Amino acid sequence: MNRSALSTSRRLPCLRACVAFALVAALISCSGAGSSSRGSTPPPRPATPSSTPNPDDGYLTGVGGRLVESTGRPVKLVGVSWFGFETSSCALHGLSVRNWRDMLSQISGVGFNVLRLPYSNQFLDDPTCVPTGIDYRKNPDLKGLKGLALMDRIVDEAGRQGLRVILDRHAPTPDARTADLWYSDQVPQSRWIDDWVMLARHYLGNRAVVGADLANEPHGAATWGDGNPTTDWRLAAEAAGNAILAANTNWLILVQGVQFYNGDQYWWGGQLQGAALYPVRLSRPDKLVYSPHDYGPSVWRQAWFDAADFPQNLPGIWDQHWGNLTQQGTPLLMGEFSGRSVGDDHEGVWQRTLVSYINERGIGAIYWAWNPDSADTDGMLEADWTTINQRELDFVLGRQPSAPAAQPAGSPTPGTP
Repeated sequence: MNRSALSTSRRLPCLRACVAFALVAALISCSGAGSSSRGSTPPPRPATPSSTPNPDDGYLTGVGGRLVESTGRPVKLVGVSWFGFETSSCALHGLSVRNWRDMLSQISGVGFNVLRLPYSNQFLDDPTCVPTGIDYRKNPDLKGLKGLALMDRIVDEAGRQGLRVILDRHAPTPDARTADLWYSDQVPQSRWIDDWVMLARHYLGNRAVVGADLANEPHGAATWGDGNPTTDWRLAAEAAGNAILAANTNWLILVQGVQFYNGDQYWWGGQLQGAALYPVRLSRPDKLVYSPHDYGPSVWRQAWFDAADFPQNLPGIWDQHWGNLTQQGTPLLMGEFSGRSVGDDHEGVWQRTLVSYINERGIGAIYWAWNPDSADTDGMLEADWTTINQRELDFVLGRQPSAPAAQPAGSPTPGTP
């Protein structure tokens, strides 16, 4: 996540290692295994065995603005991002404190059904990207693993735990999350696409991985629909998405927004107004998912938070910037969101209203983040990396009927239609 304000270096939407969603009942390695160097293509990975038989193949498509399994059963994704692969530690955070399998078991056990894994391109194959911050006494089976091989270990176990995985290219190089565009001098657009194709082939047949979140929070100079090949995020998303689908037809292609459109500014990655007139065109339209990011006043005090009609103004703002896209029949997945409160203060009112809004529309969401070490938002874990932030979890999963935006009785639990 990367957030900043219109006129500052702070990422509007989500630099803060986001902790953000789940409030809805819908939320819920340098060289790698099989790949030795850039330019070599690892063989397809075998399907990860599941502990429970499932007649569905695990992959999702969009039908009428909803995500459905191959059986046609609607699915609402509700989950968390667990970050670290995109940072200079080159490892998921928290592994100095806990065992990684226990962490995944807890994510699944509390009710989430999807895990978003941020990473950087450099993480995938740079021999200098050596994991730090891992206690190998607690995590002996991770010793010696890095880059793609380390990601493989996490992905396979997540699948065994019943979690779907969305890969999130969060930054071109470690900790470079504030760059405006999806490419950089170190990682040109060609490499960005090549790495996605490599991953699509690498995980072909692994039913745990269901989607590619193409690039995190384009903003600033990023445009939408103007045809400029150096800045038009919509064109870049089409190029990357279609290259991925040519290699692996199973994956969802998640496309975030930008920051500016026709002079209107919004959260980094949250501005999707342009998609109404200039939609992303994929070879498999049913694999497209728009994935906006949205945050509250603790991240940046946007003008709408101080409007006289707050919070009644919020649904209209969300409709304008991303919510109305469901009317085109394209599914939405809130890719990041979170707040430090679910109370009656501005932050809490914003978060409750957002959760109510997405629940009413059947929109899934991914909370930023599992980590408690996020800069601008809350974590689903407390600072001890063990204790669940129960009030936040209950709110995210709709387990507080008394809360203003709580899920109505009889609403589906995460993972159900």
